[in-house]
Amino acid sequence: MPREPRYGWGQTVQAIVDLHNDGSHPEAGEDALLVACGSLGEIVRVGRHTEFDMPIYVVDFGTQVVGCTEDELSPAPVAADAGSP
Repeated sequence: MPREPRYGWGQTVQAIVDLHNDGSHPEAGEDALLVACGSLGEIVRVGRHTEFDMPIYVVDFGTQVVGCTEDELSPAPVAADAGSP
């Protein structure tokens, strides 16, 4: 039975590692830094890697759209409410 995705479409997430080009971004050099650790992005698609039966997330980081696995992401930190005492 396939494992359900941890994150959903439209969710804001944070890169927890530097994301480098694995060759899937032809406009960037091999192993070039695409997204720095700590960058925030929005999940724009949730798919599945059929060979490994695991969720794959297409995340728009504003400057790059990158395919990510769950071990490369975490939920975005909740912003502190500026109006709180």
